[in-house]
Amino acid sequence: MRLATVALAALAVLASAGAVSAQSPTQRDRGQGQGQGQGQGQEQEQEGERSRPPRIAPLRSVANAGPCPFVKILYDAARYVELEGGRAVSANVGFTGEIEGVTAGCAYQSDEPITVQMNILFNLGRGPRADGGQRTYRYWIAVTERNEAVLAKEYFDLPVSFEGGATASATEEQSVIIPRAAAETSGGNFEVLIGFDVTPEMAEFNRTGSRFRVTAGQAAASPPAQ
Repeated sequence: MRLATVALAALAVLASAGAVSAQSPTQRDRGQGQGQGQGQGQEQEQEGERSRPPRIAPLRSVANAGPCPFVKILYDAARYVELEGGRAVSANVGFTGEIEGVTAGCAYQSDEPITVQMNILFNLGRGPRADGGQRTYRYWIAVTERNEAVLAKEYFDLPVSFEGGATASATEEQSVIIPRAAAETSGGNFEVLIGFDVTPEMAEFNRTGSRFRVTAGQAAASPPAQ
């Protein structure tokens, strides 16, 4: 799992760590008795206090100043399929990949930038035309105004070793920082898009929703004799 940060502006973002203090238990009132019994009771109570774990004050949960940006996988770039000769048959398939899913969360207060944390799941494969057992895939993360222009885009390398197998999976942890013009600027004004670095032909293949059948590229079996 790797961690990278997409910075949209040359800003220094300072993270302040919240202090958590241990609260000692409140001592119970002691009786007014005297003598050896009172001393033993005090010793037992002190020993019990030392053996109990400290009670930690819970951290305050502060809501964001607004909604999080939308985080999506771009459909046209959600899959990576190498096709030798451009023919969509299984015998021509090289390396493949699919962005299986993404989970995300964000945090921002006052006029702070928006920090978006993401976990991206990739499933990768080797077809009959794949050359070797290793492949470095390339993907990107872009920040846009919602349904408008791209504000920033950055590319990342994803090295994968199949270790003799036909499939592999990988998870990438990424962080994106989005500056805001003012405290009133909501995270709902932005989108974070994720996709493979694909060729126009790959994008068209994805756009059509094409899928391979198990028997694609193989001759159909002859029907049994009657």
